[in-house]
Amino acid sequence: MIRKRLLLLGLALAWPGAAQITRFNIASYLGFENGTPGAPPPGWSAGAGAVVDGQVAHSGKNSLRIDRDTSSAGAFTTITLSIPLDFAAKNVVWSGWVRTENVNGAAAIWLREDSDTTVSLAFATTQGLNVSGTQNWTQYSISVPELTEGTKLVFGFFLMGTGLAWVDDLQLLADTVPVAQAGNRVVTPLDTDHEFDNGSKIGFTALTDVQVQNLATLAKAWGFLKYHHPAVTGGNHHWDYDLFRVMPQVLAAGDSASALSAISSWIGGLEAVQKCANCATLDPNGLYLAPDLDWISDESLLGHDLSQTLLNIYRNRSPGPSQFYMSLVVDEGNPSFDHELSYSKWPYPDAGYRLLALYRFRNMVQYFYPNRDIMSDDPANQPGYWNSVLAEFIPRIGLSTGATDYQQQLMQFIARIHDTHANLWSSIASRPPIGPCQLPVDVRFVEGKALVLRYNSPSAGPASGLMPGDVIDQLDGVAVSDLVDQWRPIYADSNEAARLRDMGTYLTRGQCGAADVVVFRGPGSAAPRGPIPMVSRRPATFRVKSVRVDSTTLDFSRTSVHDLPGDVFMKLADDIAYLKLSSVRAADSASYIQAANGTKGLIIDIRNYPSDFVPFTLGQLLVSSPANFAWFTNTDPVNPGAIRWGSKVSLTPQQPHYSGMVVILVDEVTQSQAEYTTMAFRTAPGAIVIGSTTAGADGDVSTILLPGGYSSYISGLGVFYPDKRPTQRVGIVPNIVVTPTIEGIRAGRDELIEEAVRQIRGVGSTMF
Repeated sequence: MIRKRLLLLGLALAWPGAAQITRFNIASYLGFENGTPGAPPPGWSAGAGAVVDGQVAHSGKNSLRIDRDTSSAGAFTTITLSIPLDFAAKNVVWSGWVRTENVNGAAAIWLREDSDTTVSLAFATTQGLNVSGTQNWTQYSISVPELTEGTKLVFGFFLMGTGLAWVDDLQLLADTVPVAQAGNRVVTPLDTDHEFDNGSKIGFTALTDVQVQNLATLAKAWGFLKYHHPAVTGGNHHWDYDLFRVMPQVLAAGDSASALSAISSWIGGLEAVQKCANCATLDPNGLYLAPDLDWISDESLLGHDLSQTLLNIYRNRSPGPSQFYMSLVVDEGNPSFDHELSYSKWPYPDAGYRLLALYRFRNMVQYFYPNRDIMSDDPANQPGYWNSVLAEFIPRIGLSTGATDYQQQLMQFIARIHDTHANLWSSIASRPPIGPCQLPVDVRFVEGKALVLRYNSPSAGPASGLMPGDVIDQLDGVAVSDLVDQWRPIYADSNEAARLRDMGTYLTRGQCGAADVVVFRGPGSAAPRGPIPMVSRRPATFRVKSVRVDSTTLDFSRTSVHDLPGDVFMKLADDIAYLKLSSVRAADSASYIQAANGTKGLIIDIRNYPSDFVPFTLGQLLVSSPANFAWFTNTDPVNPGAIRWGSKVSLTPQQPHYSGMVVILVDEVTQSQAEYTTMAFRTAPGAIVIGSTTAGADGDVSTILLPGGYSSYISGLGVFYPDKRPTQRVGIVPNIVVTPTIEGIRAGRDELIEEAVRQIRGVGSTMF
């Protein structure tokens, strides 16, 4: 998942009108067939300019049209509906057909899940796809997980900016069926057990080494039982609250023996584990990682009684793949962490809930993270790595002081798995540097230095004191190199390339107002305007006074892309075709190839995140014979902690076929789907990949909710090449390594494009 700055556009405050709309009658509102052309759609809360259109429709006689121009009020116009979330589903899917005409901005569908106390437990929108300009009818789909706390769905369609946008044939699905056909939500202990609704009743101001050791043992036992004990996997317990029932006794234990006794007694109070008739087994065939469970037989750690209890539970675990707190996403196979509560009414929850956050994330990784074997940077430390991280963060998270410190401790804990997908995505505003404002420039780390790429505000310019090509050496008296060292532990990324990418995006954020910046300016650049003191005798080093401005006024549309401005497909020369995936459309794959046919080479730029899923629709037009390009690993719910080799993924040739040379461009913004797409395209005959280390995070993401209303992700599938070479943390290894240089960027050159042209035409050739 590439991080995107998606504005919520005020949708948290958009509420529907007074119509009594339920899941049983919602379908009649989604096609606009009962509306009056020129009037607002019946039942919807609609902004000015949103009317039923009787002339343009995807199907039937009507659609919904939004018309905005420069005189329209506000930044966007939306239509909104809401229904109770009273049906059962793993995911709620919202889809619709969208058409645009001369849109300068974006048209998007959006979907939000609320609770009785919290707006936006989960939110999804297609805004990041930048549906703009003039486009024919295209179907878009988004989803949010059905959360246990969720009680209401709020959803709609909006147009930001100016132009015309239509939407039609909207659908709201419970997984794969209309919501009217879904079953009712089932009452579980999460609905009936209310003992700790107002707090865990656990508090402490210090922790001894013995308490930390005992709490670590409890974390391991609690997580093991969560995914192995039949009473818990069967959904008979509010397992978070059961943790709060035993934790006080463990905290009060004066030694490990007393804590182990308390844990044993607690487990003894659960339903008895029956001897299995059809026992689960661990098949070694196709096994990539075996469960890490040697500790449950370690009597020096657990004592005889507790060890035997856990071994008995393991031997008699359920052979069925279904669990209350975990399942596999249909068709994808990554883990879905079900029935997890986020306890969002406490931004800074009490000590018990803070430790619950640690325990929850720790055990989800322990039992279902496909890359747990490569989390440590030191292979020799890997066997005990995750347990040592647990012990380190029990006091750090348990004794955190205030919401910001709690969030930052969670970020540093999550960062220890070294996964670019994993972060406390709900709380990026609490990650350093903190502040609502930012210097009006885009920054990228090039050659290890913070380089100003461009202004990101129409009003910004040389008057800001900064110029494209400047290297920022100091911010407010602190060297950028020191800031990088300070922030590195809190930036959750698979590798240093992705980490510096993210730091560059946020480097200049801070409090609004004046900022003291020391820059190095290259030869030939104009000096900043005004009397600016030199900070050394070197004429290219300047101290400039710049101003941080409100971040919401800045344009970050180019921050996460390094491709060429302009059309999605271009001819760079008669013999060189160029296609960038940041605005690609799967439905147009054949037309791109037809336009490229006859050229000597096709440059496919994936220094971005693809706007559509094209590994197959486009990739099958590049290969001349069937080609495997990826091999997945999957978690095994019957054997939590086991990771198995799954299926290989391949391309089958289709027409029209491109017979020229294929050159793929990648860099640090190439992540997840972009990396997967690169793997597919590089199977084309003679294809080469040019660029530098990619983000190293592939595989569908799995959401993790944490107390305080926070959320994270993990890469939920292991993704390998067909020969079992890994991609996680490693990223895509280019055939030809080319990294931009400061000199090249200052000169306005794209050195990766230049190398691509040389490879297509011959090493001695020039650009044009």
